[in-house]
Amino acid sequence: MNRIIALVVAIVIVLFIGSSMIFTVDERHAGIVSSHGDSNAQLDRPGLHFKLPPPFQTLTLIDTCTLTINETDADRFATSDKSEVLVNTVIKYRVADPLKLFQSNEKNTQTAQERIFALARSALTSGFAKRTLNDALGNQQALASEAQKSVEDAASAFGAQLVDLQMTRIGFPSAVADSVYKRMIAERQQAAANERAKGTADADKIKADAERTQQQILADAYSQAQSIRGEGDSKAAAIAADAYRRDPQFYQFYKSLEAYKKTFKPGDVIVVDPSSEFFHFMRGSNGGGSVDTSAPPAMAQR
Repeated sequence: MNRIIALVVAIVIVLFIGSSMIFTVDERHAGIVSSHGDSNAQLDRPGLHFKLPPPFQTLTLIDTCTLTINETDADRFATSDKSEVLVNTVIKYRVADPLKLFQSNEKNTQTAQERIFALARSALTSGFAKRTLNDALGNQQALASEAQKSVEDAASAFGAQLVDLQMTRIGFPSAVADSVYKRMIAERQQAAANERAKGTADADKIKADAERTQQQILADAYSQAQSIRGEGDSKAAAIAADAYRRDPQFYQFYKSLEAYKKTFKPGDVIVVDPSSEFFHFMRGSNGGGSVDTSAPPAMAQR
């Protein structure tokens, strides 16, 4: 009976030792096999592996997926103008070099997240301290990018790779929130007033330019009209002179008819001396007498 019990115990011990010597690593992890007191750890990638049983060798699994640090409590930072802000951040990172991470953290991989968070907080503290409140609020993405670059350089030294760093919320302590909001409103109102003044000045300038352009166009048009009118009058005078030269009597008759047309209107009653020179063409086709050809009568009448 004792032999059976001893045999069972021996089998259990052998199975336990055997199970501690065989291990598998999945695709989301990397396995680090280390010896007691030995800093030369061994990295095992995904698959089936063997090792010595504890305490000769120990296995540490390191998660190589992208991990997230999302602190629920906001951190407090101070700007260069002594304003305090409350910031919530989200940090994403992954282990790029599991062996370096294991060795640099003295075989305690749990401290990697704490170190990355501390680096991010230090970088944001420095970034806010260089900026005024308005500058920080207006350049949140640039501030986060600067902090991410700083953390990337430091995290790579212990095998971690920073994937992303974002500020999800920026608020203010309740004690200073009202004064900060009032100052922001006043600054925005001043900026709006400056923009309105600039717009009014630009509008006045555009209007003045348009009026000058209008006056110039009207002046050019009037000058062209006068020039065209002068050319027309000159041509009309030349045509009239040519007509008189060809047939003085007909020209005189035609001008008299035009004068009659302008003078007499339907329904008018006019008492005149029929012997007047103005009516000489009413006394006959040749004006009732000889025509003085020395000068056109119509021209004299005008």
